[in-house]
Amino acid sequence: MARIPIGLELYSVRQDFAADPLGTLKAVAAMGYEGVEFAGPAKLSGAELGEMLRATGLVCCGWHTPYAAVQPDTLAATIALNQAVGNRYVIIPGLPGNLVQSLDDWVRMAGFFNQLAASLKPHGMLTGYHNHHTEFQVRDGGRPWDAFFGNAAPDVIMQLDLGNAMHGGAEVMQILRDYPGRCQTIHLKPYSRKAAETGGGHAGFRPIIGDDDVPWNEVFRFCETAGRTEWYIVEYESDAYPPLEAVERCLKALKAMGR
Repeated sequence: MARIPIGLELYSVRQDFAADPLGTLKAVAAMGYEGVEFAGPAKLSGAELGEMLRATGLVCCGWHTPYAAVQPDTLAATIALNQAVGNRYVIIPGLPGNLVQSLDDWVRMAGFFNQLAASLKPHGMLTGYHNHHTEFQVRDGGRPWDAFFGNAAPDVIMQLDLGNAMHGGAEVMQILRDYPGRCQTIHLKPYSRKAAETGGGHAGFRPIIGDDDVPWNEVFRFCETAGRTEWYIVEYESDAYPPLEAVERCLKALKAMGR
């Protein structure tokens, strides 16, 4: 399989990006990242962001899109925004809690995503879901993650966030094996269960990639074979280092691992 490019989830450097969008993109490109994933409502127009991408040579490898932005009255504007930045991956990074209170709710939500995928397909776009930790906590005799992806169409992306899943007690390799070919984009977020046990839950996110407990070699082997993965996306979620320093450290660690 061809080499999988590495992008950055811009939520990792959100304060820098808000203060200086172009300067932050230039810094990210200079580190060696090949793409960026935007997060949240757009603060600039699609045309402005598209020009910044062209100026820096970066590719848009996703947009963490609010659920409210893919409703019938907002979807056309969202499609236009993503077209302007050349993005194919419209990823929903969480759902309103009142809509997913039971496993049946998650099954119904899978139906919504199936319809959304069908609406995006003529535009050359895909949709998907990005997890936090609660999707792996058992309720009503099952896990929300399985209720959702067990009923979502095969073209609904499973954007597995490795660190969040481990924080929720999940075994990430088992998740990947249960749903092969579904993780076209995957979040490479470091997590240490040992650090979480000794320093409290969020301490698990402090280590840099490679200094944590993610089974990186197994993840890479899977993504580069059965995973059909098109983008590795780094996300770092701790204040252990300044944000731009943290994401550069993560990228250097991935390069040292041969990625």
